[in-house]
Amino acid sequence: MSNAPSCPKCHSEYTYEDGNLFVCPECAHEWTLEAEPEKVEENKVTKDTNGNVLTDGDTVSVIKDLKVKGTSSVIKIGTRVKGIRLVDGDHDIDCKIDGFGAMKLKSQFVKKI
Repeated sequence: MSNAPSCPKCHSEYTYEDGNLFVCPECAHEWTLEAEPEKVEENKVTKDTNGNVLTDGDTVSVIKDLKVKGTSSVIKIGTRVKGIRLVDGDHDIDCKIDGFGAMKLKSQFVKKI
């Protein structure tokens, strides 16, 4: 049994070593272990409108009037939001706003206090 790694392109297990290269017979991909990028899981960094890094539990302020979808209500500029929680997605802040309830906000419309 060969100890050659699986192909990084097609994930085939039928790879073989040819000199200092590894070759995949199924997709003809050639690579070296030194050239293979390390798989490092990076944490997503969420920043406010001024470039400050946001973390769970921060207090932020809304920088512009935001219309609430489905209602005629508006979240006014300067509204403070305490205890934010960062989530994945387009709207990357999950929070509760007094008078409105649970909301999702985009980090580009808030600044850290």
